[in-house]
Amino acid sequence: MMDYSRDDKLYKEDLKKKIIRLKAKRNAVIIVHNYQRDEIQEIADYSGDSLGLARAAVNTKAEIIVFCGVHFMAESASILNPEKIVLLPVKEAGCPLADMITVAKLRAKKEEFPEAAVVCYVNSSAGVKAESDIACTSSNAIEVVRSIKEKRIIFVPDKNLGRYVQSHVPEKEIILWEGYCPTHLRLTEEDAVKARRNFPGAEFIAHPECRPEVLKLADHICSTKGMFDYAKAADTKEFIIGTESGILYNLRKKNPGKKFHTPTTHLLCANMKLTTLGWVAYSLENLVHKVKVADCVKEKARSTLERMLDITGKTTTKHPL
Repeated sequence: MMDYSRDDKLYKEDLKKKIIRLKAKRNAVIIVHNYQRDEIQEIADYSGDSLGLARAAVNTKAEIIVFCGVHFMAESASILNPEKIVLLPVKEAGCPLADMITVAKLRAKKEEFPEAAVVCYVNSSAGVKAESDIACTSSNAIEVVRSIKEKRIIFVPDKNLGRYVQSHVPEKEIILWEGYCPTHLRLTEEDAVKARRNFPGAEFIAHPECRPEVLKLADHICSTKGMFDYAKAADTKEFIIGTESGILYNLRKKNPGKKFHTPTTHLLCANMKLTTLGWVAYSLENLVHKVKVADCVKEKARSTLERMLDITGKTTTKHPL
């Protein structure tokens, strides 16, 4: 047996080889969110933001989807691919934002505003999606809200994203839910000011889940995919990235001539970092942990997700997985 006690790199390389073998054996695909550990992003067949991952899940020909993210993402993949096995390597990988809303509370809000349409951020449970009219991601939230005929919108569960959308769609009345992403909330105005002072030539790009006072200091506000697109196209060579620090791996990889900084060391999502190479290998080897959505929820939640994908051109974007 190999002694790995002094060589973590060798251990990780052996795990990667094992994952490649198991992936071929199982006819599996590995889908990875941008916030995952660097070594998890290295083994991805597709990595991206929530919208990109949803599209990748729909388009894959694999029989098994290993979803390296958090529970609501794996749920969405299962809903969109009922005939496939969807595995979440770490079953404890949840989302505090998604936990800030329940089906019962959303139903009560709908009774309070019966004329309003419900737009749910994908960072929500399958049950909440089933109670909503359409889903959205941070990259298409404005487009989704504009597409709805109703003038009043219940936007759940992220109030910062909802507030940002409201600023771009003033013709709608958006009823905000009191939810937030704890990771993005850790980025304070003071952090942003300090980062701009430390990196005076850098552009500050912020995620719309950040605090309003942080967004006011940003040169550009966009989703994680938007950050990739903007960084690639911009003439600027240096950026401060206002989102979970896992995104820096691919930003640096895809833009070798540019520099990327995090405004604070606190931009870490503990749930996203739970997934390790060891858990991915174990998941593929033992086909755990299978994510299933109850039939009474699945169809309605699927409709909510498909409306979102239809609006943002599901059939025009293919990923060769």
